[in-house]
Amino acid sequence: MKKILVIGSLVCFIISCGDNKSSDKAGDGAGKEPSSADNKKVSDKPSYDPHRGEGKFSNVVLGSALDVTMAEKGNKVFGVKCSGCHKTTTEKLVGPGWSGVTSRHAPEWIMNFITNTDAMIDKDPKVQAQLELCLVRMPNQNLSDDDARNLLEFMRKNDGVK
Repeated sequence: MKKILVIGSLVCFIISCGDNKSSDKAGDGAGKEPSSADNKKVSDKPSYDPHRGEGKFSNVVLGSALDVTMAEKGNKVFGVKCSGCHKTTTEKLVGPGWSGVTSRHAPEWIMNFITNTDAMIDKDPKVQAQLELCLVRMPNQNLSDDDARNLLEFMRKNDGVK
């Protein structure tokens, strides 16, 4: 009697765990091959924009003159979060030097890199090339948007904006 019970349980288990290759009669989309409309949704996604980077910043408005207060706050952020790996000159420490960074990259790109570091490292060809030189992946510093903007203003000051 125990053998029949064990065999019956195994049969029920195999049937319940089996591969369901039946057609989709309920119309809920399960088991259905993706249609060309489904594939179109994937291809409609905008491609990576190397000018602005990957992140939420698409338009960063900078004043023609330096915001000294923001630059001072950015200097403090630099001292705590950035100076261990970056110099304000062209010299590489662990990461690249910051001199000229605001002329090489758009403000949106800089803000997105500061606040969305991992995605930028994964997608941006310039960052990937820099990674090959530095050999150390920049950690996400979890900076607020305000701290990132202050840091950008400090970078502008470092690059001679007055």
